[in-house]
Amino acid sequence: MKLTRLIGAALLLVALVVASFHTSSRSTSTPVAVPCTTDALAGAFNGQLSLTSMQRFGCEGQWAYAWATVGTGQQAIGVTEVLHFEPATGHWSIVSRARDCKASVLPSVVYRLGCFSN
Repeated sequence: MKLTRLIGAALLLVALVVASFHTSSRSTSTPVAVPCTTDALAGAFNGQLSLTSMQRFGCEGQWAYAWATVGTGQQAIGVTEVLHFEPATGHWSIVSRARDCKASVLPSVVYRLGCFSN
């Protein structure tokens, strides 16, 4: 009788451990890889003036900066933009430098190269 209870308790313990592992492993998710390429960042430039060229860019985590030219001919202007990657949509978007250019918000490289020019 004691042996039967001991075996039953051991089986119950094993079942609980397996169930716990199975539940926790299912809820773990892999983070989305953030694309840091000219093409990926170019998608954020969807305003009035289209992207003509990108001179320099850099990413750190979900933040990026881009030095670019938008427009053509006499409409062409150089811009510096700060961008944020949205994992839910899988796209970069231009953010407000007035709102987001804070050393406490941005990684240092994005802060230095994205917030202090034109």
